[in-house]
Amino acid sequence: MTVDISDMTWLNPPPESRAAGGRLIGRSGFETDFWQNTYYGFQRDSGHFLHRRRQGDFTAETCFVGDYQALYDQAGLMVRFDDKHWMKCGIEYTDGARHFSTVVTNGRSDWSAFRLPDDFTELAVKVTRMGDALFIQYRTDAQPDWRMARLAYFSPEYVELSVGMMFCSPQRQGFEVEFRSFSIGDVRNRDIH
Repeated sequence: MTVDISDMTWLNPPPESRAAGGRLIGRSGFETDFWQNTYYGFQRDSGHFLHRRRQGDFTAETCFVGDYQALYDQAGLMVRFDDKHWMKCGIEYTDGARHFSTVVTNGRSDWSAFRLPDDFTELAVKVTRMGDALFIQYRTDAQPDWRMARLAYFSPEYVELSVGMMFCSPQRQGFEVEFRSFSIGDVRNRDIH
């Protein structure tokens, strides 16, 4: 798989991005983030998000690597209705290590994260929307089986969504990420067990 960005649109384009060899390489702007209020008390909608529109149920998948160095450097997938209703998931750098992170925002953000083993280079993320649910999975190049990260509520009233690749760096600028594949299509499998 590769990354075809020909029919995709940026929300908050990064200062640097390029498509090369079927991959998308981006470098983040200064103090970019997606977050709504909870605990930290601020609102941010400045992260970089390259997306296409999608209706109904779907499965979206991306594979990526990043140069994680600073607190909260992050990259992955985003599913978005508007600035107050969205989900982002992927790697977030916190406590000196890469964590699998999911933020679900329905007016206010929540955050769940767990530390990933250090023995991998590349992470793949898959999100399947089924009715009122987002089923979030991940795998690494060192552990190739899909694992469940979260089953999250996402209102079925949000009919048309933006779906795509997301990255940001809340504490700095210049976080570099390389997306090696991206796809979105019909639901591949409705079984979560």
